[in-house]
Amino acid sequence: MYKKYYSHFLTANPHIQHYASHSHHYWPDVTREATLEYWDDSAKYVDDKWSHIFSTKLPATQKLIAEVLNVSRPEQIVFAPNTHEFVYRLFSCFGTGKTISVLTTDSEFYSFDRQVNRLSEDKIVSVEKIATQPFDNFEDRFIEKITTNHYDMIFLSHVFFNSGMVVKDLKKIVDAVKEKNTMIVIDGYHGFMAVPTDLSAIEERIFYIAGSYKYAQGGEGACFMVVPPHAESLRPLYTGWFAGFTSLATDGGNTGYSRDGYRFAGSTMDFSALYRLNAVLSLFKKEGLTVEKIHAHVQKMQKNFRNHLLEIDHNYLVEKNILSVDYDNHGHFLTFAMPSPEHAKKLHDELRAINVWTDFRGSRLRFGFGIYQNNCIDLSALKKS
Repeated sequence: MYKKYYSHFLTANPHIQHYASHSHHYWPDVTREATLEYWDDSAKYVDDKWSHIFSTKLPATQKLIAEVLNVSRPEQIVFAPNTHEFVYRLFSCFGTGKTISVLTTDSEFYSFDRQVNRLSEDKIVSVEKIATQPFDNFEDRFIEKITTNHYDMIFLSHVFFNSGMVVKDLKKIVDAVKEKNTMIVIDGYHGFMAVPTDLSAIEERIFYIAGSYKYAQGGEGACFMVVPPHAESLRPLYTGWFAGFTSLATDGGNTGYSRDGYRFAGSTMDFSALYRLNAVLSLFKKEGLTVEKIHAHVQKMQKNFRNHLLEIDHNYLVEKNILSVDYDNHGHFLTFAMPSPEHAKKLHDELRAINVWTDFRGSRLRFGFGIYQNNCIDLSALKKS
């Protein structure tokens, strides 16, 4: 049904069963035209392309993202080439000479986890990590920490990258933070365009970070952050192209960034990624392909996959090894807990040898699902004889 959008990627990989959409999602065909459009605009406008991008393409993309997340201020959405730029810019808001107290989890993506670990080595950050397992009481344990301690920053994922577990009640967590000066950052990379997300009740309070590399399907290079309106009091030490400016357009037009949003934007970037993201979101809006419909398709695929596991009777690819507490409220990949990283790598390599592409993180093997898959995965080559 949806394969028609992905003919270029599917044609280029005719024998591959691609179950790594959570890692590098196939791109819809419209992204190829969008890349060429960026090249043509660069040739047409040359240095004036910034005026064109900031007055036309960027505000349109902000609006599309805002519609997906149900936030009321599209102009509060800023862009950077990667989420790490945002993370470090946010840390730099606290200035020097202060140890930043951070509450987070043991399941944050490497770009944040490695950075916070490095900062803690030099006492720039004091970090407390809450284990996400057991999943069934994680939110209560996280809230208990919030209510019994003071933190300068609270950082957690909406969907955890190493399990697929979804934080069900972000609002409850946000409401538990009583200190107005505590910065709340939500990593939405595995949630945006995958899990239906409504930020309207918490948009006044949070920084929300995501991008196009995963389920937004525009490829690398277009990350964004929703900036809360109160952030005008923050002045990052880590500046960028936009810091100190409200407009870069040569004709005096608005950049699309609000007064408190612009200073969190990244430096000069390759905006072809923004063009691709815009093309995908525009296509899905035109076709009525909502996040809810995408999510329902993936849930059906995941159910078919779990049923298929019963047929192959594998030693490790069994449902009891899947990290999940609620399949109806889960991310777009299923994660198997392997006995060790060596086991995960070995099985990953065996699957790759039969053209089944997955990936692993430590001892966890991940199978991701996308809308370019219509049929259940075929793991019959692993079936016990």
